[in-house]
Amino acid sequence: MRHFGYLTPTVRKALFHQEPAEFTAASPARTLAAALGATLYSPATRPHLAADIRKQAGRGVVSMVLCLEDSISDADVGGAEENLVRQFAALAGSTGTAGTADSATDTAADGDGQLPLLFIRVRTPEQIPDLVRRLGGSVALLAGFVLPKFDEDRGVAFLDAVAQAEAESGRHRLYAMPVLETPGLLHLETRAEALAGISRTVDKYRERVLALRLGVTDFCSVYGLRRTPDMTAYDVQIVAGVIADVVNVLSRADGTGFTVTGPVWEYFRSQQRLFKPQLRRSPFLEEGVEDLRTSLIAHDLDGLLREIELDRANGLLGKTCIHPAHVGPVHALSVVSHEEFSDAQDILRPEREGGGVMRSAYTNKMNEVKPHRAWAERTMLRAEVFGVAREEVGFVDLLTAGLQL
Repeated sequence: MRHFGYLTPTVRKALFHQEPAEFTAASPARTLAAALGATLYSPATRPHLAADIRKQAGRGVVSMVLCLEDSISDADVGGAEENLVRQFAALAGSTGTAGTADSATDTAADGDGQLPLLFIRVRTPEQIPDLVRRLGGSVALLAGFVLPKFDEDRGVAFLDAVAQAEAESGRHRLYAMPVLETPGLLHLETRAEALAGISRTVDKYRERVLALRLGVTDFCSVYGLRRTPDMTAYDVQIVAGVIADVVNVLSRADGTGFTVTGPVWEYFRSQQRLFKPQLRRSPFLEEGVEDLRTSLIAHDLDGLLREIELDRANGLLGKTCIHPAHVGPVHALSVVSHEEFSDAQDILRPEREGGGVMRSAYTNKMNEVKPHRAWAERTMLRAEVFGVAREEVGFVDLLTAGLQL
């Protein structure tokens, strides 16, 4: 699979200075963590889940979470588990029968018939080995599990269960994605110890933990808060504070950190607005593109676009999504700009290893080698999986090419 693989080769060539690379479930964890992108959540109760997964894969989704936790009622858990077993069997039955793309033609995009990385969000550790046994051979389609309400006390049992399930299934690797969302992490008097405990736990299972996910909706619920579509998670100061502390402790660039993904954006339909739209007109001034801006605002996606930019500025990569309309914006804004790529290349040149400072190739900033090296390395990893836009291509061009509203 690859990001923007649904576009034809000619369109990709026109958009990208460096096209996104292909990757598989067997790719290195570092690559997969960076490539998660917009991780689309779906309740495990959906009766046509297998068809939904194939449909979303065709629209560019490369990671999905099938949820047995908060998105379904307690009474539906048993039926949802049975549905997952059926739907995985249906997916396994169709795998290998779909036609493959001919990359030498312009009539099909790459990755036709490919499935996304699939994760199951469970409620308890006991569900994990039980589900793997019930899935049988179709467990080969499973990338791992999402672990809710993760802290040191619960985390060991969850991660041991993933290891047990992997050993019993004979799978090469089942990954875990803990969700950080407990009140102990939010409350100031317990936050430091909660973070230290999570750090100890995930470090012990480092090879199994693919990424850490933020449960901002649960954070807000502790104080009875809910942000409006005019506001990002960073406008809710109590949430912004815990995001900063999670990144501080768990996402350091010194080799000890993990990928931390951005919080969910809850909105996908227009409501009465209290504030002016946050999406500037200037990127949309070309003929015919103003309609795209209007559509983004109507779907409350201008706030999402701002939050994605703030996610990256605050050290987060990828995003939890609950609607297919959110996938296009997340991926478009994950593409590395030509200017970013140029700066990263300059900083990482072998002859620069000794340090120093130089003017950027775009002549608009200072690139200081030692302080900017970690940023450059992360940028090059993002460039590998999301590609590098051509010099004249902006996020509006990428949105226009593939946005599904």
